Amino acid sequence: MSRAHAENVIKNIINEIVRECAGRGHAVTDTLVAFMVKAVVLDPRNGFNVDRTLTKQDVQKLEELCLDKLTEKCSPSLDTIKMQVYFDINYTSRREFLEEIHRVLESRLSSVSREITDSRVTSRDQLDALYRKIINYILLRSAMGSPTDSNTVKETTAGLQSIFPASELGAFMVLLKRDKEQQLNELTMIVTGIRLFNKASGKAEEEIHLNELMPPVLHQVLPVTSKSIESELSVSQSLVWKYTALLEKLTQPEHQSAQCEVPLVLLKQALYNTRQHEAFLKILQADARLCAKHVDILQTELSSHMKLLKETVKSKSAVPTTKVFPLFKTLSQLWCGLQDEAELLKILSNITLNLQRFLSSQATIFSEAYLNGLLEATEVKTDKQRMSESPDERIDPAEMESQEWFLPETTANFTELPLQYNGVCGYTLVNTDGLLLPGNPHIGVLKHNQKLYVFSSKEAALKFASSPDDFIRDVAEKAKRSPELIQLLKLHQQFSSVTPYSEMQSGESLLVKPITKCDSGTQTDIHPLETNMVKSYEWNEWELRKKAIKLADLRTKVTHSTQTGLSHMRRENVTQTWPPKDAGSQCKRDGESNVPKPQIYLAGLRGQRDGDVVKTNLTRSVDE
Repeated sequence: MSRAHAENVIKNIINEIVRECAGRGHAVTDTLVAFMVKAVVLDPRNGFNVDRTLTKQDVQKLEELCLDKLTEKCSPSLDTIKMQVYFDINYTSRREFLEEIHRVLESRLSSVSREITDSRVTSRDQLDALYRKIINYILLRSAMGSPTDSNTVKETTAGLQSIFPASELGAFMVLLKRDKEQQLNELTMIVTGIRLFNKASGKAEEEIHLNELMPPVLHQVLPVTSKSIESELSVSQSLVWKYTALLEKLTQPEHQSAQCEVPLVLLKQALYNTRQHEAFLKILQADARLCAKHVDILQTELSSHMKLLKETVKSKSAVPTTKVFPLFKTLSQLWCGLQDEAELLKILSNITLNLQRFLSSQATIFSEAYLNGLLEATEVKTDKQRMSESPDERIDPAEMESQEWFLPETTANFTELPLQYNGVCGYTLVNTDGLLLPGNPHIGVLKHNQKLYVFSSKEAALKFASSPDDFIRDVAEKAKRSPELIQLLKLHQQFSSVTPYSEMQSGESLLVKPITKCDSGTQTDIHPLETNMVKSYEWNEWELRKKAIKLADLRTKVTHSTQTGLSHMRRENVTQTWPPKDAGSQCKRDGESNVPKPQIYLAGLRGQRDGDVVKTNLTRSVDE
């Protein structure tokens, strides 16, 4: 079966399962169905072989098994898988959360911004309406009050008029759309800074850092989110410890032979369900604490910049805009940072609230009273108590030189090591048929095949180290039978055909065998058979066609050449010359001649009124 054909088969299977589930009253997503198909195929009890083409009977069997699992009622295992799918779809990194918050804000304000930048005003009333739209935009972006509050609108109008009076709308209208958007954002930042400054100007310096400078929504969500996550985590950890103690009791040799009132499979599924819930809550708690830390930092910076702005302004009647406007913008940026933290806390709170519905099955099967009755007098230990029970148990690396062990005293950043199985003891998981016990890194961390493993006791560490590959294979087999363990124990690398839900792409093949990769290298001669090389060989058919067209076109062409300025004096030329010799010649001698000077005398010019003038030529002859 080709890869494309396999993908089409799986798409059809997923679509059919989704339709069947909808017909039975169960709304499921394509992502959940896709993972369930993979889980069913991986389970060796179902007898699927990915190396052969799926027959019609295989497809029908696969659909029936998936439908049974997806429509199963009161199943902690299904709830755990649904919880994992929900969390991986809705949770992401802090950076991506903030980018999404900004994107949603921009999309919400895009229509208001478009009305301002695309408006064409022709009258005074339209100019006033445009000015009111700018005020409304500033209020919506800054989130400092409601646009329907008259006092808030007056305060914002006064701040805008101080830096951008209505008379400047004409200059604003002739700008390009991009420049208009940039000026709108600058006006919003400056007006927001002015309002924050006016709000704090009546406070004493020691009160500037108090909660008056926090967004109102942050007052509500910051304490509520942290407390709700902590309370949920406390309840979930209490259930985890009870299920662990009960399973530890029932898996002991003296209790294994006795008939148990409740199936161990349901107890293990309930343990996996609460363990996964605990793991997700710890992630959310870490993010909530980081948000609270950022809030403290932003609030401190906001208070210090407010003091600096007060010292800059003081009682001066006029302050250069080059000094005060950057401070206003900084206040606005800090205010927006606080708003981002508030929105992020709201998202974390919603995720925490939505995770509760995935605990309903285990809560229905094992009520608090029923669970306490099963425990009877069994001691319930916390994870910290289990780790503190064996302080003297420590692996001696000198006794096991064939293995590499990490200890707290000899390893930097010991608490930040990436542990396999999410910190769970792999030996206990295999030896007790699915019990999850947290490993104690202080006993020693085993490094095997570039991966790190922790154990709940020294005995478990020694037995695991004696044949680690066998235990790793057994853990993978446990995960195939309980697919929720793939996400809980972070076994995605071992099951390369099962990707995390957040990394799953639409149309991804589910039954195609994964491609294994390894680093390799070869070295060969460039041309081992030089004499057999055909220099004129060309493998590309289009290149051969191009050469044929050139040859056919040459029949109608005449070769000629010309010399241009670029090709001038580029050819090498050689010529032979003789050096000039000394020579002399005699020319005519210089001569000169003298000609007579013309002289003419006129007589009778004076004293006679009617007398004639006589002209006499006195020039001497040339021959004289």
